[in-house]
Amino acid sequence: MFFDRPESGELAVLVHLDLSAIDSPDDPREFEELALSAGADPVAFIFGQRATPDPKTFVGRGKLEEIHETVEKHGAELVIFDHTLSPSQERNIERELKCRVLDRTGLILDIFAQRARTHEGKLQVELAQLRHMSTRLVRGWTHLERQKGGIGLRGPGETQLETDRRLLRARIDSIEKRLDKVRRQREQGRRARSRADVATVSLVGYTNAGKSTLFNRITSADVYVRDQLFATLDPTMRRVELPNVGAMVLADTVGFVSHLPHRLVEAFRATLEEAANATLLLHVVDAAAENRLHLVEEVQLVLEEIGAADLPHLMVYNKLDLLADMEPRIDRNEAGEPVAVWLSAATGAGCELLVEAIAERIGEQMVSGVLVVPPQHARLRAQLFASNAVQKEGFRDNGDVELQVLLPRSELQRLMAPFREVASAPQWLPDDPESEPRPEDWELE
Repeated sequence: MFFDRPESGELAVLVHLDLSAIDSPDDPREFEELALSAGADPVAFIFGQRATPDPKTFVGRGKLEEIHETVEKHGAELVIFDHTLSPSQERNIERELKCRVLDRTGLILDIFAQRARTHEGKLQVELAQLRHMSTRLVRGWTHLERQKGGIGLRGPGETQLETDRRLLRARIDSIEKRLDKVRRQREQGRRARSRADVATVSLVGYTNAGKSTLFNRITSADVYVRDQLFATLDPTMRRVELPNVGAMVLADTVGFVSHLPHRLVEAFRATLEEAANATLLLHVVDAAAENRLHLVEEVQLVLEEIGAADLPHLMVYNKLDLLADMEPRIDRNEAGEPVAVWLSAATGAGCELLVEAIAERIGEQMVSGVLVVPPQHARLRAQLFASNAVQKEGFRDNGDVELQVLLPRSELQRLMAPFREVASAPQWLPDDPESEPRPEDWELE
């Protein structure tokens, strides 16, 4: 965009260092999968160890020479580091290797740019890319580095570099304003669902854990599914009817990854807010992954960053078909509450158990019974139908309406509160008299 670089670059040399300063080193296999997902063709994988990164070139002089020799040997035009490089480190390494250099953040941004399909997703990716690029503009204008004031050197008042920075800031401001509008629209949708007492259940988890496959299985949707990292970027929401509970909205969200760039978290905040404001989180885990505990921790870190770590959640261990002698099941805590479900989204085994567990978790405050509504309170009948709480309707000889209803306890209390002191109040006949609210309880909590 701002400087000349080779258009190809599919032949890539991958570089991964184990830093002793990091307690839990990253999995190099995931790094290779990221490179493949971006369309790179790795021709060599160089490993190394250092106590701390070199402040100038990240790797030492000997390792840099090894990378240079490998690049020349294979004719590679791209070197990808499995680490976050500073702008000066990228610039210094490129100067030494005479080829394009990309760090982990740039690699993930490139994958996101390829996968974004909706207008909102493209805006979010562009915002993250522009913020990342704004610190690296100087590399593209090295031919202007001698430009300065003085006799015979005075220019029009603004260097090309300053012009590009100004244009970048203007574009970033424009995108942020449009994303603020998207955020307000999403907030309006959440308020509408809250008023209608429709629970929102969000799928979260590490990338390629099978969230979209599970989403399609539960909702009969046709969301894009591929066995690759970051197949889903754009959030998809579907309404699902749960037995004995009513409607819920299921949201499929972007997957997480180790060291998810902070710029991406900021850019995708409008999308991730669907998870941060959910009634229940379904944390989908690849049960066949050897390092699944580490992956769970990485997801938890991102949830903390978006303010969703303390939300109610249900663990969903997926890909059970890849494990031997494992049957679908629900794990419960000492109180009998579902805490984990083992299933296979690919085969559908155990998905009915997940629906059952979700119904238990979000249906804890649901009440069921018959409400006898006198004719003069027809407005209450209309309100119950508007909230989709009526399951069956009948009529008595005296004109009273019998409504079999299922709705949240708080909603029932809100609707019945105005009738607490009314002589001809609607009569509530609960299915379970011991656990249902009594007429004297018609007060807002």
